[in-house]
Amino acid sequence: MSSTETMRAGPFKVKVEDVPIPTIESPNDVIVKVTTAAICGSDLHMYEGRTGAQAGITFGHENMGVVETVGEGVTLLSKGDRVVMPFNVADGRCTNCFKGKTAFCTGVNPGFAGGAYGYVAMGPYRGGQAQYIRVPFADFNALKLPPGTENEADFILLADIFPTGWHGVSLSGFQPGETIAVWGAGPVGLMAAYSSVLRGASKVFVVDRVPERLAAAEKIGAIPIDFSKGSAVDQILEKNGGMVDRTVDAVGYQAVDTGGKTEQPNIVLEDMIKATRPCGGLGIPGLYVPTDPGAPDENSAKGRISLSFGKLFEKGLSLATGQCNVKQYNVQLRDLIIAGKAKPSFVVSHEIGIEDAEVAYDKFDKRIEGYTKVLIHPNGPL
Repeated sequence: MSSTETMRAGPFKVKVEDVPIPTIESPNDVIVKVTTAAICGSDLHMYEGRTGAQAGITFGHENMGVVETVGEGVTLLSKGDRVVMPFNVADGRCTNCFKGKTAFCTGVNPGFAGGAYGYVAMGPYRGGQAQYIRVPFADFNALKLPPGTENEADFILLADIFPTGWHGVSLSGFQPGETIAVWGAGPVGLMAAYSSVLRGASKVFVVDRVPERLAAAEKIGAIPIDFSKGSAVDQILEKNGGMVDRTVDAVGYQAVDTGGKTEQPNIVLEDMIKATRPCGGLGIPGLYVPTDPGAPDENSAKGRISLSFGKLFEKGLSLATGQCNVKQYNVQLRDLIIAGKAKPSFVVSHEIGIEDAEVAYDKFDKRIEGYTKVLIHPNGPL
């Protein structure tokens, strides 16, 4: 039997191929029949050839579905359980996992802190933009969901972007009642803004230049800032009557200048330092890779980003960064969805079959026709 998967075929090229269905490799594994996977902005880094990913890697670190086969060592899951998997692959027993830092598990990817499905350098774990996926350490990694298909478009976002947006706000040191500015109104940025609203921010600013994204931010109660119309910092200071308490970088290393055309990897970080009040905090879940063949200069190609550290020191700012430890948040965020208190699926723009993945990647990469957050149903419509 075979599983249809979405694979990288080269720069700006995706192919959909049939491969053998994954099998149990360890007693702690389960095989999940994927009902929904999502295309992430991080997938585009590999799609574009920016991360050194080789052809043949199966995309997909945002995955959910129904347990099909259960390894003999699995005790908490049964065939037929509906589950969503954090993009972090973690063993649940290393020092970092014990401390809740599952994004930096040292037991699943030798020589590297952290593992993920379908992502370059993050271990030998095939992605879930496929009909089936193997989930290692399944009792630890799979989160049970209510049976059926209700809230599917909300629950899939528990794999990455909803917890990652929440994480960015947490990294900033945010407290209820504070003001916060989020750079980037892509799916993660919108989730950071949404999380800020849910957590009681007095004002939320969202910086971007794409009108549809800024409109989405405004619909959830945020104040849109169009950086193509002038300095984002100046606009925030004017509308807020001064600096904000917290800032979040949901852009990462592919940031562009005010004109929106020239890459300037440090521009978001510099703006955040300027816009954050003394003794405020910066949260940086935006991706900064250690190597980037497509970077605009030699230093940023090696992951070296210049920063006004003197100003950071002068203002007494706190800075925290790193991938999201999804398991720190996904249970509470799941329960907010079940209770009807959160509905993050407002960011979803398209739902497709796996046969349409090639076109979807192209349109998502070009930011055209409203493609923002795309869900793939590899086994057909729900």
